Amino acid sequence: MAEMKEEVKQFMSSDTVKDFTKDIQQYNLGPLWEAIPEIMNKTPKPQAEAYLWSGELLTKKLMEAAQIFTPERGGERRAIYFQNPGLTYRQPWGWASTTQTLYAAVQLLLPGEEAPSHRHTQSAIRFITDGEGAYTIVQGERIYMREGDFLTTPKNLWHGHGHVGNKPMIWMDALDIPTIYSIGGTFFEPHKDGLQQPNVPDNFSELRYSGGMVRPVGDANYTIAPLANYKWNRTEEAIKGLMNFDPDPYEGFAIEYINPSTGKTANPTIGSRMQYLPKGFHTKAHRHTHSTIHHAYKGSGYTIINGVRFDWKKGDYFVIPNWAWHEHVVSEDSYLFSVNDLPIMDRFELEQEQAYDVDNGHQKITGEFKAAFR
Repeated sequence: MAEMKEEVKQFMSSDTVKDFTKDIQQYNLGPLWEAIPEIMNKTPKPQAEAYLWSGELLTKKLMEAAQIFTPERGGERRAIYFQNPGLTYRQPWGWASTTQTLYAAVQLLLPGEEAPSHRHTQSAIRFITDGEGAYTIVQGERIYMREGDFLTTPKNLWHGHGHVGNKPMIWMDALDIPTIYSIGGTFFEPHKDGLQQPNVPDNFSELRYSGGMVRPVGDANYTIAPLANYKWNRTEEAIKGLMNFDPDPYEGFAIEYINPSTGKTANPTIGSRMQYLPKGFHTKAHRHTHSTIHHAYKGSGYTIINGVRFDWKKGDYFVIPNWAWHEHVVSEDSYLFSVNDLPIMDRFELEQEQAYDVDNGHQKITGEFKAAFR
């Protein structure tokens, strides 16, 4: 908003204005003339904060949770979510907000366990970080999961999980819970049979799309997750193909998971990417309207967010809020998986991006984040 003249500032802080504001507030009315400078910002000012959770902390707390909660004993999903410290004022439960719009968590399933099927109006993705032998069943399709796999479960699809292997399985969940909660659109329904049983061959969609980016005839209008599981070997191959060219100065070698029938994001409200940053690579800084939640799948390095250094290594998670300057520096070959709310920003035509144009595109480090259990 335009800068206030001194006489206007004095008038706005006068008893006359303060008394009138108190008077109308008792009737659940509000003074726009006072509110507008704070709610109509020149640029985004999210309450979400940049933050990092260490892999050591997450492993420790998941294993402690395994001693307390089971799917049968009150813990339908043994998941621990990333609560952004800047959004704890949201009640109840901080809306489970990792960013202004997205929820993210780590989930543990032990051998022999089953997590019952349910469906809801929130869309979900999964990225498998540790273990083997578990499966998810979505709309009657049982999909076996391995490390590095990316899975998508759009809204209102039945989904549950089972584990027939012998090693614990850990994965990252991301959903648009805060967005759906804030607009009053939450619906949830448990499956009457507990864990839904298969009604198509295992890994059905993966087999149908085994040719990669060629589409089965008849799927041109298939908008709801025609491909449920994006295998790690194909993701790795796609990135290796990009390495024949120069890296993007802001993203390195990065790919986006898409719906093969529509060409749009694999999940309608959650963007998902994998980026490879070779040893010694230093991206240039930029900022954008959408927020991002990163998982360090492989490697190590640090990210500078608004001047603060966040050191990360394999297993860590960190948040880059909306409109925050950020750049990555890697000390070994690294893969970063990330989810973002770019589809939401695009839907409202809000996305903007800006490059950092001083010091050759690099920020000065003004502080360092200290992660718990590091």
